[in-house]
Amino acid sequence: MLDPVSKEFVLSVRVYFEDTDAGGVVYHASYLKFFERARTEFLRLLGWNQGELLKNASCAFVVSDLSIQYKRPAKLDDILVIRTSLKELRRASFVFEQRAFRDDVLMTSAQVRVVCISPSTGRPLPIPEDMYKEIEQLTCAA
Repeated sequence: MLDPVSKEFVLSVRVYFEDTDAGGVVYHASYLKFFERARTEFLRLLGWNQGELLKNASCAFVVSDLSIQYKRPAKLDDILVIRTSLKELRRASFVFEQRAFRDDVLMTSAQVRVVCISPSTGRPLPIPEDMYKEIEQLTCAA
């Protein structure tokens, strides 16, 4: 769901046993999966299916760098709300700010740069023009 006021994409995820360590605390790498799902669903909401982009050899999106901060431990069966917003848009990449909340408590936050690449060569490509324009409208409206 896209929050019309904040322009953030909001996705709820439940913490399952597979997401935790032996103590029932969310394993640090599980947040990367939660954030990936939110970015994927964000693009899907805009009408862009990453599987179709790959199938058509249009483009693929890869994480080129990220910074993550762990604030508080989430635990088994928690419901986390992942809030995703666009912070920067360039011709071949964009930067997402992603935050995981339990109720109103910030658990984890990250900044993630995603680069558009050619599926066949792995080299950077410009984001497809129609997708770029749609994403640009969101960032300009924020």
